Amino acid sequence: MIATQDYVVFLLVMAGVTYLLRAVPFVLLKGKLKSRFWRSFLAYVPYTVLAAMTVPAIFYATENKLSGACALVTAVLASLLGLGLVGVAAVACVTVLGVDGLMMLL
Repeated sequence: MIATQDYVVFLLVMAGVTYLLRAVPFVLLKGKLKSRFWRSFLAYVPYTVLAAMTVPAIFYATENKLSGACALVTAVLASLLGLGLVGVAAVACVTVLGVDGLMMLL
């Protein structure tokens, strides 16, 4: 069993790591980045992290990975056709329901 003192130590370490991850870039990057490469690279980091967290979750959110894959494909196509966030989510949900329904019939 982990003691309360250990929880406090874990909490302080996590708080310190979180603070350092947010404070160190501000200390190291005092001025505006002049390099066009680094500015464009850092502009895409949030999108990359979001995709890295979201895409695997799409496949494991359903019982069948086929329905997740179909939902991903239809969501990408819907977004390329200009649907908004709610429309893309609705298309993906309907796709999962449809594919799972077809799988139950087969």
